[in-house]
Amino acid sequence: MRTTDMPDIRLPQKPTVEDAADVLRRISADRDFLGTCVLPLLGEAAKARGWYVAHSSAHGPCTLQVFVWPPGTATRVHDHSSWGAFCCVAGSVVEERYGRLDDGRTPEHARLRRLWRRRWGGRSGISTVLPYEGGIHRLANPSAEPAVSVHLYGPRSGKIDGRDYAPLRDYVCDRV
Repeated sequence: MRTTDMPDIRLPQKPTVEDAADVLRRISADRDFLGTCVLPLLGEAAKARGWYVAHSSAHGPCTLQVFVWPPGTATRVHDHSSWGAFCCVAGSVVEERYGRLDDGRTPEHARLRRLWRRRWGGRSGISTVLPYEGGIHRLANPSAEPAVSVHLYGPRSGKIDGRDYAPLRDYVCDRV
């Protein structure tokens, strides 16, 4: 996908997660963007084995990314070192949100519990996450159809990108 195909993204100098949600509402309603950037990705998804980022571009301190979700793909349980927002613009994805049961003081240890599970697609809204424990989640496309989602992330609050979790082993590690 060419950067020139992307809709114009205007953010305040110090953007917030609420600003990101507003941008995603505009993008998800942009018929040109959906027709020229999203629909071609659905055809590509049929040939892919795993989910992938089809487009990534910096917009000031923020990063816009377009994810492609072939059927049956999923992320690990993870968090981010920034706030973030996403919406599904084609097909649907399922988000599972987690909370920590431990105090986070033991290195490489995290006990999690699933807080909720929701399917996002069409006009179902925008999901937002806060950094680290404020947004531990997992995204998946359990359906038989491909999906495309658009994500907008704020500036990192640290040197790492976030953390990956292995709930069955009560394990967590930094992701660079």
